[in-house]
Amino acid sequence: MRQLLLDLDAEKPQSLDTFVVGQNAEAAHLLRLFAQRTPSTYGERVVYLWGEPGAGKSHLLQALANDSAARYITATAPVASFAYSPEVSLYLLDDCENIASSKQIAAFNLFNQVKENHCFLVAAGALPPAILGVREDLRTRLGWGLIYQIHGLTDDDKIAALERAAYARGVNLSAGVLPYLITHYRRDMRSLSTMLDTLVRFSLETKRPITLPVLREVMQQQNGYTT
Repeated sequence: MRQLLLDLDAEKPQSLDTFVVGQNAEAAHLLRLFAQRTPSTYGERVVYLWGEPGAGKSHLLQALANDSAARYITATAPVASFAYSPEVSLYLLDDCENIASSKQIAAFNLFNQVKENHCFLVAAGALPPAILGVREDLRTRLGWGLIYQIHGLTDDDKIAALERAAYARGVNLSAGVLPYLITHYRRDMRSLSTMLDTLVRFSLETKRPITLPVLREVMQQQNGYTT
């Protein structure tokens, strides 16, 4: 068989449309409002998202960052990234639990300036604000606005989402393909969706239906994944 060039780690732009909502409908709706610079029903312009790794927090922040007036800030970004800029109306602060102590005062000041200038801010972390290991004044600011737990998808949710994506592409998947994929591969939806794209391309190039043996064949081309 001809070796395929798999681009499973290729960076593709995230979007709110590609976020599988699951139990997160209210938070997803709020972020669509923020994308339009519309406050919540209660007038809130700050929201904190928390949840386990892989739940989709970074997906949501990076999706909102596809805007020239937005700034995505990682915990490891230089201190200058935390500075307020008049041309930025939406700030996206990720991995808050990892912000170094030397940058926490800059993050605290940014929150104050966001509030003063009626801008929007979305922060995210692995833990709720109340138990984050950051300085007290920053922890207080992180809990200023609305707080949502981002719930990861169940296996059934993932299978249903992948089935819808396959159907939208006009592709039939043999029984057993998706249950096997989600139990033998990376479990985040971005990786699973990228693998589905790869399987579709493989199927088209080889003119073979997507069956369990085909899935195993493709997975075997990647180091670190065994069947």
